[in-house]
Amino acid sequence: MSKSKSPLVVKTVTLIGTMLVLLIPLMVIRGLIVERADYRGEVEEAISRSTSGPQKLVGPLIAIPVTEMYTTLENNHEVSQKRTFIHFWLPESLVVEGNQNVEPRKVGIYEGQVWKTDVNIKAEFDTSRLESLNHANITLGKPFMVMAVGDTRGIGVVNAPGLDGTPLHVEPGTGIAEEPQGLHVKLPDFPFTPKKFNLDFSLVLSGTGNFSVVPLGRNSELVLNSNWPHPNFIGDFLPVKREVSPTGFQARWQSSWFANNLGEQFADADKFASPDLPSFNVAVATPADHYQLTDRATKYALLLIALTFTAFFFFEMLTGRRMHPIQYLLVGLSLVMFYFLLLALSEHIGFTTAWVAASLVGALMNGVYLQAVLKSWRSSLLFTLALLVLDGVMWALLRSEESSLLLGTGVLLMALCGVMFLTRNLDWYALGSPKAAGPRESDELRIWK
Repeated sequence: MSKSKSPLVVKTVTLIGTMLVLLIPLMVIRGLIVERADYRGEVEEAISRSTSGPQKLVGPLIAIPVTEMYTTLENNHEVSQKRTFIHFWLPESLVVEGNQNVEPRKVGIYEGQVWKTDVNIKAEFDTSRLESLNHANITLGKPFMVMAVGDTRGIGVVNAPGLDGTPLHVEPGTGIAEEPQGLHVKLPDFPFTPKKFNLDFSLVLSGTGNFSVVPLGRNSELVLNSNWPHPNFIGDFLPVKREVSPTGFQARWQSSWFANNLGEQFADADKFASPDLPSFNVAVATPADHYQLTDRATKYALLLIALTFTAFFFFEMLTGRRMHPIQYLLVGLSLVMFYFLLLALSEHIGFTTAWVAASLVGALMNGVYLQAVLKSWRSSLLFTLALLVLDGVMWALLRSEESSLLLGTGVLLMALCGVMFLTRNLDWYALGSPKAAGPRESDELRIWK
């Protein structure tokens, strides 16, 4: 090394290079997290393929085949024509009540959730909405009730009592080409009186992931009780009321045609199969995605390493004890191993317990090593406690998404204030000189030989 080079500059450049080297294993860890998360996703898809997927209820509504006769003028002659279409008759009110039971399913160390919901549906129809079909040139076919679902494999027991109490015969499929997944029930021919009648039936529906209901009624309501304490309320409508506890959740949704305009959307038969229909929706969410949390933790790894190296660096300057770059590198690798251990343990014992275990293992390993390097149990214990405090701060940053920027800024500000306070009396020109600053070796503040 040239005599003209400042030891302080050389040391700083070397430590920055050491941190850049540590980015390589950190990138390996992040790649491993993505790989393990993808495999977990494949397991969840395998569970869905083996049972049934997300479920979206569209119905009940009444489909009426319509044949309309009309005349057109061709070559000055009237020609009779006819067209056939399906008229969708939507309910005035729709009330869906569900009791959901969620069961975890494991494949190796990975876990997914399968739910089963007892669904009770009440729909009230007003025959005055059929007055537009009461014409001599219109012939009505046999009406049938339609209920579409996301995955027919999840349909269990169906109980459909008739208008007179006699059970109705339930057929597979919706009876509509645009949406084959579901069921339908043939209904007796309706006179245009009485003005109102009700449908009341129930079914058992199983699935994975989302459970959603399209609010077809002029006024619609969904009430859902579940034993799963980690719901994810997503979709077009948030619940008007919800209660989440460690034993499960209760939620209630409400909507009307004023909010969703479904009365107009179902004027066209093609809309029945539209995936864009608004819905009440809740997802059975994974309680804690340890892969996502571990990935977020690795984003703070460089900050943790930089703060640790800074503490060692100023410890050297203030005490005169010297640490070799290899010793910095070994301490940095131990911090990187924290994330490897965190990922491995979190798959078996959960993220919180894994974080505590990895922190204690890392603190013990560094404490014993630093005692040999620094030749002082007091200094070793001080650095070990500082590492545990940093792990606690990182934990707070992970758990506080809304104020993570504020907490992170506070940590950096406190670190800067500490450095400024401890170095307020240092002569940086003397420290950067390649020659010794005084006659005693302990006062030379040499970085390393």
